[in-house]
Amino acid sequence: MNRRTPKEEIMKAHLRPCLVMFVLLTLLTGVAYPAIVTLFAQLVFPEQANGSVVKHDGKPVGSALIGQAFDDPSYFWGRPSATGPTPYNSASSSGSNLGPTNPALLESIKTRVEAIRAAHPEHAGPVPVDLVTASASGLDPHISPAAAEYQVARIAKARMLSIEHVRKLVARNYEGRTWGVLGEPRVNVLKLNLALNEIREAP
Repeated sequence: MNRRTPKEEIMKAHLRPCLVMFVLLTLLTGVAYPAIVTLFAQLVFPEQANGSVVKHDGKPVGSALIGQAFDDPSYFWGRPSATGPTPYNSASSSGSNLGPTNPALLESIKTRVEAIRAAHPEHAGPVPVDLVTASASGLDPHISPAAAEYQVARIAKARMLSIEHVRKLVARNYEGRTWGVLGEPRVNVLKLNLALNEIREAP
């Protein structure tokens, strides 16, 4: 008859509670907790839990949380995006990681400023900073009210609408600070452009 050594007895005494704790914690943190959080999110915040998907005519056209690249003169343009290999690539969210004095950053901003001014010859003042600088995530779906206002004349001309009509459309899509204190006033570019497409003719 084989008798366990003291070392084996100690290992057995410690192994069983370790395995029990491993199984319990796996069930708690790997099954129960995710299930509870998912159920709570689906019941209380279903839109946000499912990606804040924006639909048009019943079809998904994007997310309210992720920007899209618009370059047509008849649409509002969002912030530049530094993600690769394509702009607003949610699979590789990142900024350019270039410091404020980096020559490459300064050169890219200079190029963007020149392009924005060329597209908006009616403006002689400064260009809103969010039209020429990328966000830290590269996915920002919003622009400031000032950046939207800067583009109003171009949009009105391209769509043969009155400037006032386009300006009112921007105002209707204005989003204030979250809970009145967090963040800055903003306009969601995708939602604003979808609202533009709803306009059939000038008032």
